[in-house]
Amino acid sequence: MEILESRLEKGCFVAIRFPFSDLSSAKLRPALILANAGKGDFVLFQITSKAYADANAVVIQAEHFDSGQLPLTSFARPGKLFTAHESLIQKSLGKIKPVKHTEIVDSVYHLLCS
Repeated sequence: MEILESRLEKGCFVAIRFPFSDLSSAKLRPALILANAGKGDFVLFQITSKAYADANAVVIQAEHFDSGQLPLTSFARPGKLFTAHESLIQKSLGKIKPVKHTEIVDSVYHLLCS
């Protein structure tokens, strides 16, 4: 895991076991690193293949990647944030372009200020 840990930073897409909001189970799914919270913890966004009528969801397409890819057009869900330790991250999937990362961060700000 040491090689993976050295590449984790904001804007990276990773595969992680994402808990359901009721904590009844979890599913391996992509997530986007929003920020390094220190001591091996990261703040992440849930990434889904559907917007789920979420007005705050931000579309992510192939052209938004600096490296790597997701198999489908996807959505960052700013209302689905969580903190996870780097040891829970299964693998790196790629990195988003900085301008798109800024758009996604702005969506969190908008959600928190509404």
